[in-house]
Amino acid sequence: MSDNTNKKFLQIHPDDNVLVALQDLKKGEVIVWNNDVITLQDEVNAKHKFFINEMQVADEVLMYGVLVGKATTFIPKGGLMTTENVHHASQDYAYRDVNYQWHVPDVSAFQNRTFNGYHRDNGEVGTANYWLFIPTVFCENRNLDVIKEALYNSLGYNVTDKYKQFAKDLLNAYQDGQAIDSFQVDSLSPLNPVNNRVFKNVDGIKFLNHQGGCGGTRQDSAVLSNLLAAYADHPNVGGITILSLGCQHLQANDFLSDIKKRNPSFNKKVLIFEQQQSQSEDQMIKDAILKTFVGLTEINEMERSPAPLSKLCVGVKCGGSDGFSGISANPAVGYTSDLLVALGAKVLLAEFPELCGAEQNMVDRCVNKPIAEKFISLMRTYDAQAHAVGSGFHMNPSPGNIKDGLITDAIKSTGAAKKAGTSPVVDVLDYTEPATKPGLSLVCTPGNDVEATTGKAASGATLILFTTGLGTPTGNPVCPVIKVATNTALATRMNDIIDIDTGAIIRGEKTIEEMGTEILEYCIKAASGEITPKAVLLNQDDFIPWKRGVSL
Repeated sequence: MSDNTNKKFLQIHPDDNVLVALQDLKKGEVIVWNNDVITLQDEVNAKHKFFINEMQVADEVLMYGVLVGKATTFIPKGGLMTTENVHHASQDYAYRDVNYQWHVPDVSAFQNRTFNGYHRDNGEVGTANYWLFIPTVFCENRNLDVIKEALYNSLGYNVTDKYKQFAKDLLNAYQDGQAIDSFQVDSLSPLNPVNNRVFKNVDGIKFLNHQGGCGGTRQDSAVLSNLLAAYADHPNVGGITILSLGCQHLQANDFLSDIKKRNPSFNKKVLIFEQQQSQSEDQMIKDAILKTFVGLTEINEMERSPAPLSKLCVGVKCGGSDGFSGISANPAVGYTSDLLVALGAKVLLAEFPELCGAEQNMVDRCVNKPIAEKFISLMRTYDAQAHAVGSGFHMNPSPGNIKDGLITDAIKSTGAAKKAGTSPVVDVLDYTEPATKPGLSLVCTPGNDVEATTGKAASGATLILFTTGLGTPTGNPVCPVIKVATNTALATRMNDIIDIDTGAIIRGEKTIEEMGTEILEYCIKAASGEITPKAVLLNQDDFIPWKRGVSL
């Protein structure tokens, strides 16, 4: 990638026939590129692309050095790339037995570094210590909500008190006859729930409300059981309370069996309450609160202690992507990924619909043929399911993505894949399969923000680096999510949800390597409990199981 200091535009790869605007450019503005003069034929907003030569119908559009689309009409030199003149296209992919060579980054500065985590009996190390409530069926969601309100309010995990007070102030003003439409909204106090917690070594009490467990297919319940078992076995979970109705497809005993299949040495405290066997709903809820309280006192005895960085398992995700995602935040996180892999840690890249256009690169990086063939099979099967219902991976970009410069899925996907850095792919995991090998693994999930983070945590991610150009509040119940902004305007406007700003890359003030190193430093502090990511502070505990239907 060329230097962009004080530049108005950028060529990402020498083979590209488009340039990316780094700031708004005017129609008629003259651009000098490689001793050639380009007159802009359109207004080109920052993050969008314009052509460095004339394009005829069916001509290939190259970006990141790969095919990302084809022209659907004549486009003059200096013309703006739009959905009207370019459609998605990407190269076919297959196993090629490539001798992939990885240039390992220098990690000497991190070689002896540690983080303070919670050590589990199976050798894994958590970055947090949560108590987890799991319903085996959606019928128990209301009971979970009742318990959540009771425990959050009494044990210091509630983050909504300031809004409750604001509502009371509104009510008082209304009752006093004040005009509500002119009511002044005072700045709300910053969140710091850690200071209010009764149990200082219990980072949170989490609730996995869902809409499954019965009524759908038995296969859906089986997938859900594996997902919930993965969360129960997660390194960031210290104990579990299970609420069951009794008659549902997903039986509590089957769920416990799935936990044991996943981890035969599983020995965390598990409390089970079945409503149809209880004296009353009231009694079941009180029993659940009482026994969970006892469990909380027990896991509160756990304390953080040093662990090597090789014990980290970091998921990399993007959502609300923009035209800068593949230039700033994603490559910076990619460098962090390379550092982690070089240190012996695990890195998880999911979102298979957002690898459309980057498949050959991933195939070539697979360490052996069986792993490559598993990736190819999962990708083609998934895409075929989407085409069977009239969709396809090519229809993945959202209106927000397109508005901010991601015109085709291949552009979006190739930029998204930058989060994975450049290390070899050591494994490919189907949905809920656990990551067991140090290095980069690909995890089959939808691109949907919450479904992807849900699946990534199920495979063992203990931190998630989530890049965004437009802003998104997505979090996860058991895995702290760190938000990385692609641009400073977003980081400033939505500073209540953004943790890290990579806009300095766009301005040419920092290199990708410098920013990636800073991100790793943040990860170490977050893993040690020294910094609390905004999504955690806000209790953004998003959880959506994937039913293996068509979801992009």
